[in-house]
Amino acid sequence: MPEAPSTVIGHVVDVQGDVLMATLVEDEQGQVPTVTIGDEDVLVGQLGSYVAIKQGQVHLIAIVTRMAEQEALATPTIETPGDDAARLPYAKRIARLTPVGSILGDGQFERGVARYPTTGAQVHAIGSRDVARMFDRFQSKGLAVGTLASHPSLKVCLDPTNLFGRHAAILGQSGSGKSWTVASLVQKAVALMPKAHIIILDLHGEYCWVRGDKKHFAFDEAVVRHVDARALEIPYWLMTYSELCDLLIDQTDFSAHNQTAVFREVLGTLRNAEGKKLALQRTTLDTPIYFDLLALRKAVEERNGLVISESTGKPIKGPLTGSFDNFLMRLDSKLNDVRYDFLLKPKGRNTSASLSSLLRDFVGLGSKKVAVTVIDLSPVPFDVRPTVAAQIGRLAFEFNYWNPEYRDFPILMVCEEAHMYIPRAAESQFAGSRKSMERIAKEGRKYGVGLTVVSQRPHEVSETVLAQCGTFICLRVTNPDDQTYVRSLVPESEGDLISVLAGLGRGEALVLGEAVPLPTRVQFDRPNPTPNSDDVDFYAKWRTGPDDLDIDEIVRRWRSQERT
Repeated sequence: MPEAPSTVIGHVVDVQGDVLMATLVEDEQGQVPTVTIGDEDVLVGQLGSYVAIKQGQVHLIAIVTRMAEQEALATPTIETPGDDAARLPYAKRIARLTPVGSILGDGQFERGVARYPTTGAQVHAIGSRDVARMFDRFQSKGLAVGTLASHPSLKVCLDPTNLFGRHAAILGQSGSGKSWTVASLVQKAVALMPKAHIIILDLHGEYCWVRGDKKHFAFDEAVVRHVDARALEIPYWLMTYSELCDLLIDQTDFSAHNQTAVFREVLGTLRNAEGKKLALQRTTLDTPIYFDLLALRKAVEERNGLVISESTGKPIKGPLTGSFDNFLMRLDSKLNDVRYDFLLKPKGRNTSASLSSLLRDFVGLGSKKVAVTVIDLSPVPFDVRPTVAAQIGRLAFEFNYWNPEYRDFPILMVCEEAHMYIPRAAESQFAGSRKSMERIAKEGRKYGVGLTVVSQRPHEVSETVLAQCGTFICLRVTNPDDQTYVRSLVPESEGDLISVLAGLGRGEALVLGEAVPLPTRVQFDRPNPTPNSDDVDFYAKWRTGPDDLDIDEIVRRWRSQERT
């Protein structure tokens, strides 16, 4: 019986804890050989490929993160006259290896490294069968999302519980395939788990769009419901006291303290009155019950006016006269702004009883039960989106916070273009949305509310949110600031892997964290149908595009704020 070919490809020459350096074995021509394992030829030294490091009881798995050549010295094959000790320089190939886990005595893979090798340890090539064995424990849940870049014949399965329940971030520059990846993940999740409850904040109309006279979806129409954020009508009376203060009170105003105190008193009076009608045992400033915004305005205006003098009986200035001028002006400006009508002038959500139907639609339990609710924010003006996003995020959290069956009804929030409303910088206009999403990130896991953050500018997204993410799906990132930021978020031992991000293709990602058994370079499957996120083909459209446009229709849509 012929002897099995050796899988040894090198030896460890330097050990630094989270990084190992190894010299690779070369053939007679000075080339790194290809190793045959079974019927498979394994090319040695490919970036992102896996290797095994063995030495006595130590058996580690590592990823090749860098290849280099280092000048070395060799004894010449022909003696040099007059110098027996003469040596000639030549290049030696050096591999930088990042340990990612250990193989236990029973052959099972485990994340983390308990024992490190010393110099001289053998480095072995790994075949597809060994790689597949490391992914075995995730195969049973069956969320197959793509193929392994280093072994295209192997399917990669993610753990849906860790992926969705412990929050995830999908990061990559424009054109790297973020929407493609989101659509693929959601399609596969719904196919595997038909009772999913997924809410997608769609800022650009990529998951539902109109082309010609036909509406298109990035998901099967049977499982998705598309909602225009304006038609959803998340009314003002669902906002908390602090959110209403952010919306209506300028904290830099010299009378802000008076405004806050009176606003608190009037709001409490109106909500208590509604609470008595509903026979509630306890009503607070944040209880989600209806109150009349115009009645609130009238009460504040009365405090702002003149008072009657007890001595003369004539109107005179009181202690609060004029203190609410800016408050009233701020409120009136929003009431007169049609962009806020969906929030401040609800047509259907104008009673406390309407909250139940709103929540049913929100989580996919309406007349048409669906697994995916796409909330289209593209028609909403840019400066209003943070307010809407804050309300949607808080509703998702509050729903399951008060849901006694929250463990049986987990909800996933997918936040597209998260840097636009969950910024790293604590800007006042984003305070509400930041607070809502950060609360989900910090507490959502306890109540079955998961968060998936999608962004093309990772270093502009709230650090609090990203720090809570258990899984990172990193697509192509070339910006040095973004790469540095992502490197600071992932475990230190996996930071070296971030260097491969600049070379990833579309839909190809480095997946790190709890949803995979080890850091994995994945080519995600193409979604079917695909989202409306492809780049415009300038070449084709500048050759065959339209000769004229209906400019009047463009003007009409612009004025009416209608994109569909």
